[in-house]
Amino acid sequence: MDYSRLPDLDETQLTARIGAANDALRDTEFDITPCLVSASPDEAETEIRKLLADQRFDFVMIGGAVRALPGHTLLFERVVNVIAEAAPGIRFCFNTSPETTLDALRRVSASN
Repeated sequence: MDYSRLPDLDETQLTARIGAANDALRDTEFDITPCLVSASPDEAETEIRKLLADQRFDFVMIGGAVRALPGHTLLFERVVNVIAEAAPGIRFCFNTSPETTLDALRRVSASN
């Protein structure tokens, strides 16, 4: 990820925030499976297909590093399409930061 567009954030900080959010999710009503994908659309598709072939999921969260950066538009498009194809009926949810992941999951869960 190119952090030059995010002057107050670097890889170490973002990784720590994502890790803390995932750790916090482990003590909730959700059974989570983190999946950090490659920035390569082809590699990300392979990683996602493998995960979805082995497990069933009710919800999926696509993080901002994939969906919010213009340089990742093709990656985001591929991720959404492969998930929709490989896991029909899965619900998508979106956070505004790693710290709002639980809120997003609860929002989608409540509307289910």
